[in-house]
Amino acid sequence: VQLQASGGGTVQPGASLRLSCAVSGRTFSGYTVGWFRRAPGMEPNLISAIRWRDELTYYADSVKGRFTLSRDNARNTVYLQMNSLKPDDTAIYYCGAAQSRKGWSTISNRDSYDYWGQGTLVTVSS
Repeated sequence: VQLQASGGGTVQPGASLRLSCAVSGRTFSGYTVGWFRRAPGMEPNLISAIRWRDELTYYADSVKGRFTLSRDNARNTVYLQMNSLKPDDTAIYYCGAAQSRKGWSTISNRDSYDYWGQGTLVTVSS
């Protein structure tokens, strides 16, 4: 099973990017997909998550209203649409997949995740 994160890049403040997290070797059925980001000098933090079976979502306050999760069942892919990007959004973004039976309360715990993508860099700078 592999997760492939993509879509990062360098953009100006106010721009948009869409990150993708695609799984190969299985589907996301039964999993929760989380997006973490690690800003320079900081620990990774959960910014958004979606539970595959019912599309329950979570957004951190720092991205609420600007970032939106969606999924494509046919492509087994989760998308993170990021709008109104700010310099504080600069980070390496990672997607992970955790078995949903571990419970929604565990989604912010990186140790709950069974699979990880390789990370994609987002730089927001003028």
